Amino acid sequence: METAELDYQLPAEFIAQTPLEPRDSSRLMYLPRSGEFATNHNFTDLLHLLRAGDLLVFNDTRVLAARVAARKQTGGKVELLLLRALGARQWIVLAGGRGVAVGSVLELAGGDKPVHARVVQALQASARVVEFSAPVETWLESLGRVPLPPYIHAPLRDPERYQTVYARHAGSAAAPTAGLHFTPALLDKLLQCGIDAAYVTLHVGLDTFQPISAAAVDAHSIHSEWCKLSAETAAKIAATRAAGGRVVAVGTTSARVIESAAAACAGSVREFEGETRLFVKPGFEYRAVDGLITNFHLPRSTLLLMVAAFLGKAGLPRLLQAYTAAMQGGYRFYSFGDAMLIV
Repeated sequence: METAELDYQLPAEFIAQTPLEPRDSSRLMYLPRSGEFATNHNFTDLLHLLRAGDLLVFNDTRVLAARVAARKQTGGKVELLLLRALGARQWIVLAGGRGVAVGSVLELAGGDKPVHARVVQALQASARVVEFSAPVETWLESLGRVPLPPYIHAPLRDPERYQTVYARHAGSAAAPTAGLHFTPALLDKLLQCGIDAAYVTLHVGLDTFQPISAAAVDAHSIHSEWCKLSAETAAKIAATRAAGGRVVAVGTTSARVIESAAAACAGSVREFEGETRLFVKPGFEYRAVDGLITNFHLPRSTLLLMVAAFLGKAGLPRLLQAYTAAMQGGYRFYSFGDAMLIV
């Protein structure tokens, strides 16, 4: 497949800049996997589009307040974006600014007590390994800010609106955005309708926003992400499928965890923890996910490929046709945009 096939034109006015209030007031496009035409709904119509015995699987990661302002010893400003922990004090970061060389010592801005970061290794481009003078968990919430995707330019008044209501395990550089539509009240109503919930964890990396740069999809090097699927969630998935229910992944991140676990266990989903480099693209056969709730994704993205693969044969043309219909219908796209249910 040529990467150019993943292109589509999206006028800027369709890119949602702010979240809707309440969360579940967004719109929902229902696209049956069977090939029928898409229909338009409100997000709360999940109560009727899903059925008793189905299982929703949520990603309970929490976005880190990973943007940290710092100063060089010369007084120059640097912004650090924390990417991955190597230890309590040592992290891989992106360092925005010139002259951030190995051996540099940066002072973090805004704290009552000084916190320093020493650059111990240079990686590719602006990536650095730094060692902080204090454990990150002791200062991050007070000094850091939640990073927003590069296509969102409006200020976010409440940082919690870029977190799901069930976020528990901090570690992501971006939110699992399909989950942003759920409210505690909607979750309760779904349970009352016999639609169960289970949780996985996948820490979303910044690579999720990177377009595929290779001319051919097969030449793309997929990014790795840490994830975990517990024994309890594995048991719920097995019980749901055995009873004839559907396993509905809330977001591509949840789908990636479930299918990674299935791939590691010859198709059956069992407890799983570790890095995944699973590359889902057209031709991939989903083994354990029966339904998918997802937002509308960027052109040339691996997420677009994942959704197209879920639609099966001729999935990409059908998905892009649905995207065209969504634009014609005034749907909002990307992280703060509307959602799609495929089942």
